[in-house]
Amino acid sequence: MIQRDQISIGSQSILWVAGVGVGLVTLAFVLGVQVGKQGAALRRPAQRGVEEELKDLPEPLLDQLKIFEGDGPDKLVATPRVDAAAPRVEPKAEAAPAEGGTWTLQLVATSDPAEAKRVADKAKAAGFATTTHKEKGQVKVRLAKSADRAAIDKAAEKLKKAGFKPFAVKVG
Repeated sequence: MIQRDQISIGSQSILWVAGVGVGLVTLAFVLGVQVGKQGAALRRPAQRGVEEELKDLPEPLLDQLKIFEGDGPDKLVATPRVDAAAPRVEPKAEAAPAEGGTWTLQLVATSDPAEAKRVADKAKAAGFATTTHKEKGQVKVRLAKSADRAAIDKAAEKLKKAGFKPFAVKVG
């Protein structure tokens, strides 16, 4: 009779069992790391959207950003924030006739030359000649004409009606 109490394992079988064991341990480690990352992501507060970040900005800056989003100045005029800022502009206009010198209107100061060109083209289409100046890393678009403060204030009103936000700059 043949006894079957002995088990014979070759070196090739030992290597195969050891390889499978290492593979299973590695798989368990990688899956554990992934589960840990998922758990950390669920515990982390949700990321805020762009709209929520815009709500945290100061209101005048938010109004400025709305112009670039295409909401346009006519939608901004109806907001109470713009009406509240209007009295601050009025005293400058009343004090204007007493101020001497030569003035012009600046339409925009930006570091983006393409934006400056867009504003200059828009002003030209509205019938206003402009010049572009580079100063301290900024491209400034101003009216080509300069005049006394009263005439500049009248031109500013026309530009405001055309959708610009000009401000007077003393040039001489």
